Amino acid sequence: MRDQRLTLRAKDSSYSLRQVAAAAGLEPSFLSKIERGIAPPPSEARIRALAVAIGEDPDVLLALAGKVSADLQEVIRKRPTLFADLLRQLRYAPDKAVTGMVREARAKYGKE
Repeated sequence: MRDQRLTLRAKDSSYSLRQVAAAAGLEPSFLSKIERGIAPPPSEARIRALAVAIGEDPDVLLALAGKVSADLQEVIRKRPTLFADLLRQLRYAPDKAVTGMVREARAKYGKE
């Protein structure tokens, strides 16, 4: 996350630690600790706010924090064995194959 923020800051000074922290509702010192890996990740809501502040996919930041979004947890809880098996089987599948499966599921079953 720090790398993304610093890349953005090189082009736009509004991505300073203080401004990003304020946009996400965090103290700058806490954001600094998060970026350096010495503080635990914040809540899902704060991670989502950070994602918006730096233009990152919230699921990416949640994954980096070792978390899964509440909506995905709900999906997994409905069929835990099935989804666990699916993810384990897809572990080594190439991105192109997984992307194709996602497109097919969207086409057949609806929403993103």
